[in-house]
Amino acid sequence: MVTIIHNANERGHADHGWLNSYHSFSFAGYRDPEKVHFGALRVLNDDTVAPGMGFGEHPHDNMEIISIVLKGSLEHKDSMGNSSVIRAGEVQVMSAGTGVTHSEFNPSKTEEVQFLQIWIFAKEKDIEPRYKQKTFDSSFRKNRLDFIAAPVDLDEAMWINQDAYIALGRYNRGINAIYKLKQKGNGVYVFVISGKITVAGKTLGERDAMGIWETDKISFIPATESEILLIEVPMI
Repeated sequence: MVTIIHNANERGHADHGWLNSYHSFSFAGYRDPEKVHFGALRVLNDDTVAPGMGFGEHPHDNMEIISIVLKGSLEHKDSMGNSSVIRAGEVQVMSAGTGVTHSEFNPSKTEEVQFLQIWIFAKEKDIEPRYKQKTFDSSFRKNRLDFIAAPVDLDEAMWINQDAYIALGRYNRGINAIYKLKQKGNGVYVFVISGKITVAGKTLGERDAMGIWETDKISFIPATESEILLIEVPMI
C-alpha cells in the first residue's frame, strides 16, 4: 500500500470576493507540480459562491464533471438544452465528450451555495455529451458508502465515462468500515467533508484527503460523526 496525504491547509486557495475556492490539485492560478492529479482524478474544487453570483458560460470537452451540492442551490444551463437547479442532497454528472458549454449560478439572493466539483479524465474520447441529475433521499449513505457515479449499474449511481467509482458516506463514531476496490490497479482518494477519521493508520480532519494505491482494500474508523467522499480511479 502506498499513501499520500493532502492536508486541507495546504490546498490552493483563491478568494475572488464572489467565489471562495480551495483546490486539491493545480487549477487556474494555482500550480503545484506535486499536485497535478491523482490518477484519472484531475480536479477537486471546494467552492463557495456568493448570492446572485456564478460562473459564466464556458466550455469543456472529454472530461467527466461531477457536482455535489453541500449547501444552498446551484443553477445549471448548458448547450445541450438542460436548465435545472441542483440543491443540497442532489448530484449532477455531465460527460463533456465532444464539447459542451455551460454556466453555473447561485440563484439565491440571500444564501451562499457550497459545492464540490470533481473533474475526471474521460475513458472514451469524443462521445456524445450527456447530462444527468439525481436526488438522494435522507436514508442515503448512513453508516455506509453509497455510490453516486460508476461505469456500471451499482446502487443508485449515475453512469460515468471512466472506470471510476464515486461514493459518499455518513458515519457514526467508532464504525469500523472496509472498502474493497472495484477494479484491480485503481487507487482511492478519500476526502473528509466533515468530521475526523483514521484511515491507513493516519488521522484526517475536515477537508483533509489521502490518496491510496497498490492495495485491494482500505479500512477507516471515524473518530467523530463524519461525512466522507471516496473517489476510486484508474492510476493513469
